Amino acid sequence: MSKFSLFMRENKTVRENEKYAPTKSLLDGSGKPLAWEFQHISSKENENIRESSTMEVQVKGKPNVFRPKLNSSQYLSRMIVASTVFPDLYDKELQDSYGVMTPEELVFAMVDDPGEYNSLCEWLQKFQGFTRTFEEKVDEAKN
Repeated sequence: MSKFSLFMRENKTVRENEKYAPTKSLLDGSGKPLAWEFQHISSKENENIRESSTMEVQVKGKPNVFRPKLNSSQYLSRMIVASTVFPDLYDKELQDSYGVMTPEELVFAMVDDPGEYNSLCEWLQKFQGFTRTFEEKVDEAKN
């Protein structure tokens, strides 16, 4: 038996999908908010989303010096899209019904209440294993 046998892939716990109703404006036949299904993303997928949402900005007063800046709104909307199993945010018919062309725009159109969108972002971050939300980290950094 290998000294690493407990670390082998077959011993890794499978993380289950979860359902969450992000808005009260979309209801099922009995009047309950429609639940969406979300999956966990990998650390690598998260890193790719973070990198694609980061841009280089020039440091004021220092020509040719740049620093990375994360577009947190873009990062969170892309994380929502990558995590959503149902509804299919890439479905053309669904996008057309809201008059949008990307899955990120569709999320904003479907969850158009700012408070509900913020709650979705907080719930999703905790679901993905972040113990503190991105906004909490930003507030801490400001203080």
